Amino acid sequence: MKNDVLTVERTYDVPADRIWLALTDNNELKKWFFVFKDFKPKPGFKFDFMGGPDEGPHFLHLCEISQLIEGKKLAYTWRYDGYPGNSEVCWELFEKDGQTRVVISHSGLESFAENGKDFSKESFKGGWSYFLNDALKRYLEE
Repeated sequence: MKNDVLTVERTYDVPADRIWLALTDNNELKKWFFVFKDFKPKPGFKFDFMGGPDEGPHFLHLCEISQLIEGKKLAYTWRYDGYPGNSEVCWELFEKDGQTRVVISHSGLESFAENGKDFSKESFKGGWSYFLNDALKRYLEE
C-alpha cells in the first residue's frame, strides 16, 4: 500500500508538559524509550540507536529531527543502516482538561517492504503500541 500511515494513540491523565519532557529530555527518554548517546530537540539534529525485538535481530536506526513545535509536535526521519527505505515518525500531543492525547503517526512504512517481516506494518504497530500502552504508561505512573 502506498502512503499507508500507521497511527497509534492513547490518552493519559497527565498534562502535556510532562509527556513532552519524556519525549525530548535524553535523561527521561532512557527510562522508557531507547538509549541515545545524545538527543537535542531541534530540527536537523541527528541521532542513532540500536533497537529491535528482545528475541530478534537488532538494527542500527538512523534518525533526524524534521519538525518541532514546542510542547506539541516532534517528528523525525526513521531509517535503518544498510537497508533500503526511509520513513517519518511523528508524535503529537493534544491537551484538554488536564489530560493529554498522544498520537504517533509513522509514514513511509511501505518503503521497508522488501526488508522482511521485521519491517512489516504489524511489527511497527506492535512496537508503537508497546511504547504507548506499556513503557510510557509505566514511566508516567512512577
